[in-house]
Amino acid sequence: MLVPSVSSIIMGSMCAASVRCYAVALRAGTLLVDLDERRLPLRHSHHRYRIDGPNGIQTLTVPLVGSTNNMMTPLRDVLISEHGDWRRLHWGALFSAYGRSPYFDYVADDLSRVINGNQRWLHDFNAQMHEVIVDFMDLPIETRYVDGGDFPVGSDDLRGRIAMKKPDALPIANVPYYQMWTAQGGFKPDLSILDLMLNMGREGILTLMEMYG
Repeated sequence: MLVPSVSSIIMGSMCAASVRCYAVALRAGTLLVDLDERRLPLRHSHHRYRIDGPNGIQTLTVPLVGSTNNMMTPLRDVLISEHGDWRRLHWGALFSAYGRSPYFDYVADDLSRVINGNQRWLHDFNAQMHEVIVDFMDLPIETRYVDGGDFPVGSDDLRGRIAMKKPDALPIANVPYYQMWTAQGGFKPDLSILDLMLNMGREGILTLMEMYG
């Protein structure tokens, strides 16, 4: 099922980005990830993602080496810290939230391989997670990793317009889909794409398409 490519969009590297981000990427068809992006502490989505579980929404954070997480360091040079046994904690949180979801067992090995991997650079971790998501959901998104400024003419630059702390103003509807924990607080929009993937599998593409009407 293909979505006509209307343009290329530019984003920074994001960690299991939100459903909204994937809706935009699907509509465009081509995602350009800027490895030269800086000013990362203003965003947080480059190393954080939100899931929903039995205790409500939880934000999972990939800890970073402090000296590389600053305004001047390009994303390609941001290093992961192994502080706090975060990989085990992330996997435990995902299993608690989605272990009984319809599609967890089908993709668990691939997710575990990434989360319990040995990546040193954040962009490697994010890229591997993105690959698992796109492959499992069968999303027709072409992803290119580029240096800042090397963008095709007409590309839509969404850096600073989406995946920020404040809600964006993009014309994307929050379309409800099946979530395991709706009995505890109702539908929760704008979670990580992992929520849509593990609850809806490949049918999640229909939700992403509907979000743009």
